[in-house]
Formats: sequence, structure tokens, C-alpha cells
Amino acid sequence: MIRIREIKIDVKEKQDLSKNVAKILKIKEDDIVKISINKRSIDARKKPLIFYVYEVDVILKIKENKFINDKNIFKAKEEDFSLIVESPRLFKKRPIIVGSGPAALFCAYTMCLNGVKPIIIERGKKVEERKKDVLEFFKTGKLNENSNIQFGEGGAGTFSDGKLNTLVKHNSSQKKVFETFAECGADESIMYDAKPHIGTDVLETVIKNLREKLISLGTTFMFQTTLTDLIIENKQITKIEINNKDHLETDTLVLAIGHSARDTIKMLSNYLDMEQKPFAVGVRIQHPQEMISRNQYGESYKYLEPASYKLTYRTKNGRSVYSFCMCPGGFVVNASSEKNRLAINGMSNFKRETKNANSALVVSVNSSDFGTNLFSGLEFQKELEEKSYKLGNGLIPVSLYKDYKENKVSNNFLEVEPLFKGKTCFANINEVFPKFINDSLKEAIEYFGTKIKGFNKDDAIIAAVESRTSSSIRILRNENLVSSVDGIYPCGEGAGYAGGITSAAMDGIKVALALLQEEANSKYDAEDLTVNFPDKLLEIMNSKDK
Repeated sequence: MIRIREIKIDVKEKQDLSKNVAKILKIKEDDIVKISINKRSIDARKKPLIFYVYEVDVILKIKENKFINDKNIFKAKEEDFSLIVESPRLFKKRPIIVGSGPAALFCAYTMCLNGVKPIIIERGKKVEERKKDVLEFFKTGKLNENSNIQFGEGGAGTFSDGKLNTLVKHNSSQKKVFETFAECGADESIMYDAKPHIGTDVLETVIKNLREKLISLGTTFMFQTTLTDLIIENKQITKIEINNKDHLETDTLVLAIGHSARDTIKMLSNYLDMEQKPFAVGVRIQHPQEMISRNQYGESYKYLEPASYKLTYRTKNGRSVYSFCMCPGGFVVNASSEKNRLAINGMSNFKRETKNANSALVVSVNSSDFGTNLFSGLEFQKELEEKSYKLGNGLIPVSLYKDYKENKVSNNFLEVEPLFKGKTCFANINEVFPKFINDSLKEAIEYFGTKIKGFNKDDAIIAAVESRTSSSIRILRNENLVSSVDGIYPCGEGAGYAGGITSAAMDGIKVALALLQEEANSKYDAEDLTVNFPDKLLEIMNSKDK
């Protein structure tokens, strides 16, 4: 099998890979047995000429060595990463995983492939029932605090764009994650697209199918089951308390609790070593999708899927401001999970078919802004959410960008049509944030207007508050991924070790390998990288943009 590193095809042309491979190799199409796409990206550097760029693996009927030139054509390497470990550890009691987001599900999947049958406990409901609660909340404002956009099967990412981008360097375990999602119903394009996404409408099916796969492999799911206490003897976990009354015995506990399980985090702080960590907060901004796509691709946007963007800026006072969780063709949604507090997020279906693009624009914050106590950051998040709730009287507070700049309340929408899931009201969003955040956002939006024409247009729609970019706490773990209590493994985004669906799923695999056998941890070399380090994120983004 040979690999062709680069095949460029004009986006206006039919994407006939067989024809293009034959042309590059100077062979007949009949000599090709199979073509597999490894990567597909868009090269828009020389507008109006825009190309799809493919990397493919090719199997031929004829000898392949004569085509290898070490530049664009070379021998493809076989992947050797496996989720199966040699002589996996024997468990006296069934491992328990807390949470059912991607970290939890892939941790369980890896265990199952090695003959271990975990128990997953989840405070929310299975995804089909959860969806009903979410739709009811959008319609009536009636919040179920345990079944909403943050809590329930699939985790917070279930009601999002289903974005699979990650800053973790490409790793074989990432491929396993994508393969599993595709097997469970995600579009096969996630296997090769440079910016893969599943879409919230497809994620419901994917999560349901993954649950059924796990059940067939021996996993037990316990929905509407909340971790309420730990029972520890001689610095070893022995039992957990659930729902403030019942107990389950275990000597292995994986904490994949998600970034919004604030009550659980506070309970765990009685037993586990933790540290505060920086994060970011800000707003969601909506623009016409056509404006974004035309800016990115010129007139060729008509031939391409809705465009995304990635923007970073360092303010005059040294703040990092950046776009986060950008949703082409999507909605802004009320993502609240606590009474009298309001948080928002972005969501897109697979086809990204709406008129608007939206993205979080967030400002980095740290202990110098909110205090040095362990929960100072968490309390800062809650304070912003309480202000947003009061400002909108329970509705999402919104403003035109021009009025946000001028520190006043808007009266009506203009060219940009509002696309929200959940009811909204006009408000002065300046009242949500401290001055340094408002100043940073306004300075950055003006700068972003020099990168994307119209980004700082007067009638762009601003909404608040985007406060759940990542956890404000990290549960410490050692080189074997064990916490300060033996048998407890912090995992995923809520524990402070991931920043999205893919990195959380990869961390779930990493933790499973570590607890199956200590030596397995050395096989996994992915970085722990999350949006909780905004300055590092900014540095990486800037280097990639260049």
C-alpha cells in the first residue's frame, strides 16, 4: 500500500479520486484496487482558486515500489495501536465510572474490550428522555437540574455541534475514537475531514448505539443515579454512596463527571487533592453564515460546506481573547443546569443548514481576577451566571453589537436574524461582566473585523453568558493517573484533563489503559491539553495560523 501525501482538486470539479490518482501515478484506473482517504482539507490561500487537498492510501494491482519517491508518494505505515492489553489486571469488584460523557463511554469501551465489565452511573437520563427535557426547557423555561444540556447521557457535547477538533497531536487512539463513532452512526467523513463534526441531530443516535454496544459487552448503566459520597479506608476507595442513601462496593472508581458537576466537585474536595486552574468566559456572537463563508472562500463558498473560523487576539493589557466552539449554520442555546443561573452554548445539526454562524468569544481569566481559594473560579462563574439570569429575568440576555459598544439596551434586531433555542430579551450585557472583560471583548471584536470583513458589524448579535468553556478545577493525579486516594482515577474534561469531545474520549482510553495495567500508560503519548490554558492555546493557534 502506498500513500499519496497531496492530491489537489478544484472545489468546483467533481471529486473523482480514482481519476486523479491514476493521473498522478500515470497508470490506468483499472490498475487501482482500493483508495482510502486519510485526510481532506480545504486550501483557500489563493482565492479565487480553492482546492480540496486529499491524502490517500492506494492499493494497486501492479508493483507499488516503483512509484515511491519519498516526496509525495511513499509506503504507508500500518497502525499498530491497540486497545487490547496483554494480561489485563483482574478486578475483585466491578469498576464504577461516574458520568456518561465521551470520557466515560470510551473508558468503559476500552475496559469491555479487555474483558472487564464496568458500571456507569449517570445523574441524568438516557439520551432519548434527556432530549424531551431539553426541548421542554427551550419551550417553557422549566428546568430539570439533572436532565438538561449539561447533564445526561452523552455529556454536554451531545447538544453542541458535535465538533471533533482537538489540539492534541494526531494519535492512533484518536482514530479509534472516530472509528467507533462512525460504527455507531456518525458520517464516515469524520474519519478524514480536517474539521470533523457529528452534529447534534446525529449524536443522539450515535450515543444510543454506543450505549447498546457497551451493554452487549457487559456494561451496566444506572441512570438518574448521583454520586453523593465516598467511603474510604486506609486511603483506598471501598464504596460509594449514591442518591444520598444507597451504597455500591468498588475498589476502582473513574471520575468522568463533566465540567458542570459543581456539587460533586465540592463533595470530592473533602477527600481528593485538587487545584484551581485558569479558564475563560465571555459571550456568543452571531453573524450571517453567508458573510463568513464568502469571506473565507470567496464566490467558491457556493460549492462548499458552511465555513468556520478561528480567531485569536492579545489585548493591549495582555489578555487573551479567542473564538471557541464555533458553530457554522447553528443556534445559540440556553445551556443552564442550575436554578437562577443562566449559561449559553452553541449547537449545530450535521448539515449546518441555518442562516447564522455563531461562536463563543472568550477572555482568559485566572486567580488574579477572582481570588486564590480553591473554589474562587467556580464562584466567579456562578456570579456571572446569576447576573445573566437576573438581567434577562430567566431569559437569554441579548444585544446588538453597536449597543453593547455604546453601553445601552437594544430595541430591535436588524439584518442579522436571531437564532436561539430558548427565549431571549434585550438587555445591557455590559452589566454581566467586570469592566476588563467588556473592554477586552470590544477591543478584540474590532480587531477581528480586520480579519473577517463585517465581523464587527453593528447588528451582530451578542448573547451572555458563555461561562462553561472548561472546568475551573483540576483533580490531581499522578503518573499512573491515580488521585490522592488509591483506586480513584480523575478523567476527562470535568477533572481538568481534556477540552472537548475528542480529547475527553482519548483521556477515557488513556485512563482505562492505565488502570488495566500500569505499564499500558507508557503506550499512550498524547498531550493533556485543554482550553484551561488560554495563553498556551493562543500561542499554538498563532503558530498554526502562520
